[in-house]
Amino acid sequence: MSTTDIKSVKGTGPAFAYVTTLFFAWGFATSLIDPLIAAVKRVFELNNAEAFLTASAWFIAYGVASLPAASILGKLGYSRSIIGALVVMVIGCLIVPVATMADWYPGILVALFVIASGVTLLQVAANPLVAELGSKKGSHFRLNLSQAFNSLGTTIGPYLGSHVLLTGGVFAAGAVVTAATRTQSLRSIDLAFIGMGAFFAVVAFFIFTARKKINAAAPATTGSVSPLKALGSPWAVLGALAIFFYVGSEVAIGGILTNLLHSPETINAPIETAGKMVAFYWGGAMVGRFLGSVILRFIPAGVVLAVATVIAGLLCLVVLQTGGTTAAYAALSIGLFNSIMFPTIFTLTLERSTAPVSATSGLLVFGIIGGALLPLLAAHLADGAGSFASAFWVPLGGYALLTLFAIAAARSKPRNTDVAAVSGH
Repeated sequence: MSTTDIKSVKGTGPAFAYVTTLFFAWGFATSLIDPLIAAVKRVFELNNAEAFLTASAWFIAYGVASLPAASILGKLGYSRSIIGALVVMVIGCLIVPVATMADWYPGILVALFVIASGVTLLQVAANPLVAELGSKKGSHFRLNLSQAFNSLGTTIGPYLGSHVLLTGGVFAAGAVVTAATRTQSLRSIDLAFIGMGAFFAVVAFFIFTARKKINAAAPATTGSVSPLKALGSPWAVLGALAIFFYVGSEVAIGGILTNLLHSPETINAPIETAGKMVAFYWGGAMVGRFLGSVILRFIPAGVVLAVATVIAGLLCLVVLQTGGTTAAYAALSIGLFNSIMFPTIFTLTLERSTAPVSATSGLLVFGIIGGALLPLLAAHLADGAGSFASAFWVPLGGYALLTLFAIAAARSKPRNTDVAAVSGH
């Protein structure tokens, strides 16, 4: 390691650890949407497309909030932006009990939008922050390692969420939807979000106490930078499109899995069991990110991304062409190959973008709006075909396009040496 690298690493370890806790927090929150889809579908007696509006309300926030978030980051800096984002998330969690007391499904959608707006600002700040908290050659390693803890949150979220949201009330054995059972299930939704709000409050306090260390280690912000500047960089635009198709594919699969595993076309698991099994999907992403953080130190990121997208697409084909346990476990296995996609797309784009880092990050996070749109398309396919497996046509197309992005990235050279990545790059 060079003297420059040693200087860049010195003092950043504690800041890196503090910021990594944020990845866990928003991973936990995001994955709670999966059992929530199954919960509201039953409690409010919705079809698949209507239930998937929970995912849309969550991910549409990225389209609305990500571009302003880049400007907020430029004005407030890293620590104040992060603390403000967590406060917004707590407020969103407190809206949920108000909505359930009024028995108003759109109120839950509003709450999810508010929480996700806070998560958006967290992502705009935390992803480039982690990429720069250390040596230039280690950016892929650090971001994949932080994303591994994000996956730990997404693994725990569905398991705990299913235990709270998909038991008792309308989900009790032999239960029917009545005023009493609906009320019990609505209180379970309250419990889940109040608990999550308390968790966010604790994390906000933790970050507040560590703000000086984070500010000392963080890269300098460039002031108010218009995120629209990223539109002038072809690689920033391509990266945002890649994030769009990746997140849309991942969320479509995660959202449909509980009902897929519960259906006779696969393993006909009880609804709570099916919801808890989704943890294996997100758990595969966690394992893959820990492994990927090591693999990416030796193999170029574009090559690793291409291999992962091809295998994920093939697994979608297995789900579409088979059934039973084969289709069920093929669907769950896709999480392992999703693992390195988001952080690798992010850093590959930061390396090649000619726009300011905060603007590029804002545009990339804007691409997460794919999680609002593609799952709705997948849900309509499932409703139209009468088969949950039919939804996998959407991620299959997404992974095919991501393979093209990976090949293009592998054949190009980084331009932004300040974010340059792993050995072999």
